[in-house]
Amino acid sequence: MLFNRDVKPSCAYCRFGAAMGCDEFACLKRGIMNSEGFCSSFRYEPTKRVPEALPRLMESGYTAEDFSL
Repeated sequence: MLFNRDVKPSCAYCRFGAAMGCDEFACLKRGIMNSEGFCSSFRYEPTKRVPEALPRLMESGYTAEDFSL
């Protein structure tokens, strides 16, 4: 979930991190960090988290039976 507070800490969605590009983040507390890194100052910022992509629907191959109850 996007707003789940029980997430694995990561600089990618920390309040103090700012994306620099190419998997690096500028942290106000620790300096340059990679996206998998984190520190004890981690504060979750839900607006920085990118949700997982939804699975694609089939474009063809459906039958009338698929839509009946």
